[in-house]
Amino acid sequence: MTLKLADEQNHFPGLSRIGALLADPGRAAMLWALMDGSARPAGELTIIAGLSPSAASAHLARLTDGGLLALEVRGRHRYFRIASPDIAASIEALANVAQISAPQRSVPRPARTVPLDMRYARTCYDHMAGELSVRVLERLVQRGLLTLNGTSLETTGDGAGRFAEWGVDLSAQKSRRRRFACTCPDWSERRPHLGGALGAALLDSWSAQGWVERTERPRILRVTPSGQRHFDAFLAS
Repeated sequence: MTLKLADEQNHFPGLSRIGALLADPGRAAMLWALMDGSARPAGELTIIAGLSPSAASAHLARLTDGGLLALEVRGRHRYFRIASPDIAASIEALANVAQISAPQRSVPRPARTVPLDMRYARTCYDHMAGELSVRVLERLVQRGLLTLNGTSLETTGDGAGRFAEWGVDLSAQKSRRRRFACTCPDWSERRPHLGGALGAALLDSWSAQGWVERTERPRILRVTPSGQRHFDAFLAS
């Protein structure tokens, strides 16, 4: 039995270590607060997690040493952010798994319990999540603008034209050192939205065009009247 367990550890390096980092409620609260792609000071994360300064400092050190958070030093202040888009996508996926695996009698379907504005449009690290984003991805695939292969997505000729209209430089996004386009599990809709470099570029473009706006509430996006007209037209076409 000992040999078997050691063998399994070799096949899943670091899995138990990551699990231990996520298991503490205070550390989980800090990570979830950073899922809007922001960098926050230690004091703010301390308040969010409901911890003492010394305990929060120890937790932040563990998350940073474990590779889940990255530290930015700005003068006397230390700011923390999610270390990479892949880590953010993994946290979102785990939130989805947590909803699915919870006893159904004790945890209602997420979409019924999530505030409507957060359910409709929000950030997932650097791309858009929520009901609208899920519907946009489904329509992109239905219309043959994106092709799906497992969890990876690729643009078609027609899709390249659409993304150019939306102000996205596909060549630039494909040259980035991250996945170009992929599905990202949506914890409130239980269906995937668009992640990767393409998902981030779309959110940047839609924000620049004034279709979506960030709000004072973390993660929540406001779809402007102009944006809603454009999204409605695309989803109906």
